[in-house]
Amino acid sequence: MSCGPVHEAPSAADGVPPALRHAALAWIAADPDPETRAALAALLERGDVDALEACFAGPVSFGTAGARGPLGPGPARLNRLVVRRLTDALARVLHERGDAALGVVVGYDARHGSAAFAEDTARVLAGAGIPTWIASAALPTPVTAFTVRRLGAAAGVMITASHNPAADNGYKVYDADGAQLAPPADAQLGELAARSLLCRDDGLAGPDDPLLHRVQVADLLEPYVRSALSLFPPDPAPELRVVYSPLHGVGGVVVPALLERAGLAAPIPVPSQERPDPDFPTAPFPNPEEPSAMEPALRAARAAAAELVLVNDPDADRLGVAAPTRRSGDLRVLTGDEVGILLASHVLSETTGPDRLVATTVVSSSRLAALARAEGVEYAETLTGFKWIARAGDRRPGTRLVFGYEEALGYLVNPAVRDKDGIVAGLAVARLVARARRDGRSVDDLLDALDERLGVHATRQLSLRVSRAGEADAAAIFERFRALPPRRLAGLDVLAVEDFSAGGVRSRRAPDQDPLPPHPLVVLTLGATGGTGLARTPAAAGPAGTSARVALRPSGTEAKLKCYLEVACAPVPAAEAPTARAAAQWLVDALREDLTSRLGALRSAP
Repeated sequence: MSCGPVHEAPSAADGVPPALRHAALAWIAADPDPETRAALAALLERGDVDALEACFAGPVSFGTAGARGPLGPGPARLNRLVVRRLTDALARVLHERGDAALGVVVGYDARHGSAAFAEDTARVLAGAGIPTWIASAALPTPVTAFTVRRLGAAAGVMITASHNPAADNGYKVYDADGAQLAPPADAQLGELAARSLLCRDDGLAGPDDPLLHRVQVADLLEPYVRSALSLFPPDPAPELRVVYSPLHGVGGVVVPALLERAGLAAPIPVPSQERPDPDFPTAPFPNPEEPSAMEPALRAARAAAAELVLVNDPDADRLGVAAPTRRSGDLRVLTGDEVGILLASHVLSETTGPDRLVATTVVSSSRLAALARAEGVEYAETLTGFKWIARAGDRRPGTRLVFGYEEALGYLVNPAVRDKDGIVAGLAVARLVARARRDGRSVDDLLDALDERLGVHATRQLSLRVSRAGEADAAAIFERFRALPPRRLAGLDVLAVEDFSAGGVRSRRAPDQDPLPPHPLVVLTLGATGGTGLARTPAAAGPAGTSARVALRPSGTEAKLKCYLEVACAPVPAAEAPTARAAAQWLVDALREDLTSRLGALRSAP
């Protein structure tokens, strides 16, 4: 298929290498978007070789959660031509698989370009003879994931970059089972897309094609809301003052109404973040993991004397939580591991059966494994990403997944949504906090009870962000660390090194499972070989049986290196718990300080 003639470059572009100039002209001829065509032509006219090379550095690839990247022209950016080619590849896969007639669900968030990308996706699919349901307006990612299974579709596409900065967008694909496309299918889709010749309006259905079904958002939301409410029986609870923020995203179309329908008070909004805004003016990094992104909601909560803060990321698949501390009454942001264990305990208290399965990732806290043992339920451990967590039950015949989470604020509470869902997780957190208040207990009380039962687990995270232009730096630092891991950190000896990069490795926390697939991940297990418990802490003779764990990997969605730190000790009597917590927190902070210094040295190494 020809996309039109390739004209000679303007004379000002004489300094551009011929192969790069030809690639740019070919892309301009194929690109259906006048804005990105003009942007690429301007780079060519200026002879901006560095910028051109960045645009053609390689095709956008699938990472932890779909294909993501900065908006702009060329195959290394997100634009309408890349989206059309990805969709063309998806259509071919579905036809080859023989289930194209089942159709595809297409959703999108409120980011720059999302609506146009979704329209192109739907029209390419319909043009390929595939029935397509496209939302009439922006909606949360979990609704798209839910709808794929509800309609029995062959696949789903969600246009979103989730929590990435405003300059990015992304293309997430769901398989027929409602979970995200996993390797090797995602890589195969990318390879097919790179060879696609689809261009301009070739092969697109008209906007009124009979295979193109435009569905009102309300008709997509209502079944999703009913499914969420079915998880929780009516349970009268005291009034709970909740502050909620969608972080300039689309969670606001469903969360306030969902909480009210569940019998809770309407949440208090955060005016500066209440409405969708693709520029994310109050949160350059619109991720509830970022303290600055949570701050407007925390200020609103303090002003309203709120008892709970819930913050979704812009596509509402993540959830940040804050609650008042028992002693000071001020708000504390909970870690993903803390929210994960609270939700797991809540779900297990409302479900029955030894076939129940809970799952988390190899970089999350060990506490879920301890809870599973205590409750007599099955436990699974996966690589990072819900494409793995959602399928944990598929790999364990005779089990049913009732809960899954990852420490990066992702939670699966409703098994009907085979992806992380910050909306239903927010409802579950509000209900468990309301129930605790009715019983005269705080969030701290709930966590203390789990510490006394399962042992103290202190966790911290460290992220080393690199520039977009230097994204390979994260991989380089990881490889240097992997080649020569430390023998000691914060006074503790490294007792074991698990390197998952080549595959074939079983997690030490789930040795009965099959080996995990290859993944750039190194996990260190640390301890005091002298048997004295905690090392170098204010409480020199810390609890016996204390261990530590450090996991390190390059991020699959952002330009940064991520490190996960945990210190765990065996259960102690309630009277000793405060000392154990202080010692564990001291040690996890010392680990973070030592690791920060070591990674800094690796980053500056020649």
